[in-house]
Amino acid sequence: MSSLPPLSLSILGVEPLDEFIKEIADFIHHMIISRPDLPGNVEVEAKIGLLRERGGGRLSLPVLVETILTPDSIDCRFESNMTAAQHKHFNTLLNELKISSSQPGYASSSPLDYHHLRLVDSFYPSETNDREKIRVTRDEKSGAVIECMRKIRLGDLNIYSPKRLADWRVSVNLEVPCSHPVGSSTHQRKKDRMSYSHEEFNIDLTQVTSTNQSGTPEILHELELEIARPALLLLTASKRGDMNVPENERNAFDELIRAFVNNARILARNASDSWH
Repeated sequence: MSSLPPLSLSILGVEPLDEFIKEIADFIHHMIISRPDLPGNVEVEAKIGLLRERGGGRLSLPVLVETILTPDSIDCRFESNMTAAQHKHFNTLLNELKISSSQPGYASSSPLDYHHLRLVDSFYPSETNDREKIRVTRDEKSGAVIECMRKIRLGDLNIYSPKRLADWRVSVNLEVPCSHPVGSSTHQRKKDRMSYSHEEFNIDLTQVTSTNQSGTPEILHELELEIARPALLLLTASKRGDMNVPENERNAFDELIRAFVNNARILARNASDSWH
């Protein structure tokens, strides 16, 4: 039997554009260029979770593979909370990856880095918008203020993954720095966060303990991927498709989003069967 000869990528000799990644890149780019004219960082993150119908069950659609949902087209909600067992599963996976990534011959040339953070968020009413809150983040041990800001939600894209145990959501937000508010906070949450960094991305695995005014604690577990350098994100977005700059610069934004999407897919596809 003769072996398969080398094949061209296509009849044109090029690989067709990946519409899935381009759709996400177009969405993020649109959110960036149409954002309010306010100072602050643009946050792009992907959370791993489940898309649920209003009745509570997981969303079920007549599609076979991973699909981007048109915003506001389906009555569903995204739930980012996972079980403690799922949290432990991802913690083990990421710790093993950190160890293996530092070994010679690892598939990626860049090892993972790791930081364990313990933070406290306090939320205060916003004077400009009743639906928004001012968040003051402190180091739990020292009490030092790390940041004080107001987060403005710009948009979300839900990704439904019928062949996987988890779905995911891309969110774009604007984080506007604020002065420390006066008065008492409405509620607090403690974040026990394992933060892994790889190249231009942070992967945060967090146990969140929230306390409302009644004092009743609620414990959640979340996994999110974030583009680490907002300044780089904005710089590459500003040069996207600009024929007056070198090709690598005008394509840098799409390359950044391609790696972002690939990492989100890897995380979603490694969810264990203990999600529910």
